[in-house]
Amino acid sequence: MTDPHQSYSSPLAARYASAAMQHNFSYRRRSLVWRDMWIALADCQRELGLDIGEEQIAQLRAAREQIDFDRIAELERELRHDVMAHVHAFGEVAPAARGILHLGATSCFVADGADLVLMQEGLRLLRARLVQVARALSAFCREQRALPVLAFTHFQPAQPTTLGKRATLWLQDFLLDLEEIEQVLKRLPFRGAKGTTGTQASFLQLFDGDHAKVRELDRRVTERMGFERSVAVCGQTYSRKWDVLVLQAVAGIGVSAAKFAGDIRLLAHRRELEEPFGQRQIGSSAMPYKRNPMRSERVSSLARYLMNLLPNAGQTAAAQWLERTLDDSANRRLTIPESFLAADAILLLIQDVASGLVPYPQVIEANLERELPFMATETILMAAVQAGGDRQDLHEQIRQHSHAAAARMKCEDGHNDLLERIGQDPAFAAIRDRLHDLLEPSAFVGRAPEQVDEFLDSVVAPILQERDQVEAAVGEVKV
Repeated sequence: MTDPHQSYSSPLAARYASAAMQHNFSYRRRSLVWRDMWIALADCQRELGLDIGEEQIAQLRAAREQIDFDRIAELERELRHDVMAHVHAFGEVAPAARGILHLGATSCFVADGADLVLMQEGLRLLRARLVQVARALSAFCREQRALPVLAFTHFQPAQPTTLGKRATLWLQDFLLDLEEIEQVLKRLPFRGAKGTTGTQASFLQLFDGDHAKVRELDRRVTERMGFERSVAVCGQTYSRKWDVLVLQAVAGIGVSAAKFAGDIRLLAHRRELEEPFGQRQIGSSAMPYKRNPMRSERVSSLARYLMNLLPNAGQTAAAQWLERTLDDSANRRLTIPESFLAADAILLLIQDVASGLVPYPQVIEANLERELPFMATETILMAAVQAGGDRQDLHEQIRQHSHAAAARMKCEDGHNDLLERIGQDPAFAAIRDRLHDLLEPSAFVGRAPEQVDEFLDSVVAPILQERDQVEAAVGEVKV
């Protein structure tokens, strides 16, 4: 047996993606789907009157899991055709049905059909992970609904918000991904029994020109394989535009994840919020004190990879000539599974991080207090005017004090002494004793806590309640 350490394997399989997603796109799973399709085709043909016996179908079903991959590899080396290697191998373990296997079908009957089956299941797995992520972020939003934090525009200090409100922005993005995944899952069609170039000519011949039976064969095979409908028309392949639509939804997860992870990394730098950090976790081989946001960094890395797989699907769809060319095959073998495995790995990490986010309220408060005097200047100005001051004179005094305080922060000791300067200015004597009260952080967050409540109650709760039975497959963050 070949030592697995002597050959390359995708890190998505070796390190990152869940066992469930790996199994879904495994060679064995694909091979079993091919056999399911051959069984469904033969059985539906039998039901519609072709000369196929029940004992032949029974033998196919009995031999379904007897897959000799060494024998298939041997046949493929000889025949130079992967589908026909499987046809011959299946016929060898079900000899009574050998003569009716793949009857009237083209290779894309099983190849395209299996791709759609595997993508359908992959979408279901991602849907469950997105629900899990939404649950974790929803709980965090609720817990932190009212904690004031310094907000940023252009990564410059801006009007405060709350930590819970900031987290609703992450949650909203993932809910959009959930909506997209569910939409494409609902719309995804099956190729069905369409024949060599999509004309169903071979099946029309088998059924002696009976168009109704050909249509019924397509409907029955589609239903057997778990789809509500088949494509209305196709060439030899289903339109590769469907791959684009599917991978757009999958790659969208990478967009949301990259935003989330980037924000966590920025906040970790400010020491306001950290991802979970294990008791024996090592942040750096050289610097023992480090607490690097390695999970979020990995999300950023995998998300970049995932988003850059999407252009392959568009270029492949655009490059298909007439009824089909084979330049799609090798590309799709890589792009489709890797997209799903990458998205799965990303959501495993996001769920792990979102479930264990660690805020540091004292640091958050200190960072906010350092900038809050600037943001409170309008409040201070209005209070001083209400106490009898001249608005224009007071505005000029605050402008001068603000510039002086900013200069000290940037050029001297970093301390923001704006409040002290205003307190010492006789022009503000009437409100000197109220200055600290005017800087209560919760007074500057607007409706952020209420917005969190309204979003969670009116938007998120119904979505999660409708999916309360959805559970994700077990996954592990390995490194």
